[in-house]
Amino acid sequence: MGQRLTTAIYCSWFMVYGLWFAACTDYSPKPSGYFRMDIPAPDYRLTDDFKRFAFEVSDRAFLTEMPQNEDGVFFNITYPDWDAEIYCSFIPIKKDNFAQLSEESRKFVYLHAIKADVIRERAFKNQGQNVYGLVYEIEGNVASPVQFVLTDSVSSFFRGALYFNHTPNRDSIAPVLESINNDIQVLIESFQWKK
Repeated sequence: MGQRLTTAIYCSWFMVYGLWFAACTDYSPKPSGYFRMDIPAPDYRLTDDFKRFAFEVSDRAFLTEMPQNEDGVFFNITYPDWDAEIYCSFIPIKKDNFAQLSEESRKFVYLHAIKADVIRERAFKNQGQNVYGLVYEIEGNVASPVQFVLTDSVSSFFRGALYFNHTPNRDSIAPVLESINNDIQVLIESFQWKK
């Protein structure tokens, strides 16, 4: 009886130590993560650099104007800290090119459908300023996560597309993308045509 009790005690201690050892040496890899980014709230200023339109732009960005011609105005809103740019173009509407401009913009958006998880379209309307548009939010690891068009439907067509100058990884750019999305929203809401 004594030997059985001793063997039972040793077995139970062996089991306790075995479980404890297994619990302490279990390794599970930690998921990779990204640095936390605290992005301060921006200040906005009205840019009055263009003859046909004006809008508010973030103080974290600057405008890079491209050569202009009779076909339109082309410029970039550059975010140097985040290696991102919003490529912008203004094209005057001629008698038969509104449908063509709209369809080309839509095609540019849906070129990303191969990599996109979802493409959301959101309409925008500011009747007081005669500004109407569409905002496309393209989710997934795509080259351009946000694109938008603004028009007065008669004489003016404005298009913007956000691009990051590096390989897309939506998880790593999430806080920056959210901040630039807010800047784009301010741009759209403050957009006005000049008479």
